[in-house]
Amino acid sequence: MRRSFYQFLLTYRGKKRPDDYSRLADWAFQDHTFPKYTEDYDEISSYLEWNSPFPNALMTFDELWDEYKNS
Repeated sequence: MRRSFYQFLLTYRGKKRPDDYSRLADWAFQDHTFPKYTEDYDEISSYLEWNSPFPNALMTFDELWDEYKNS
């Protein structure tokens, strides 16, 4: 069974020196309405468009999505 994007994203949490990947992961962990169980790009992308935690979060998501799909 493939893990959700959220499960993949959590592997980037808690860096001592935060980068955009860890900032997005930490934010998603704290956001109780983040779509945790989906593997659908459009659903997560739309959610981030309306709830973006920082200016380049969508670009960060796109980079992470590519890594997720290739993992």
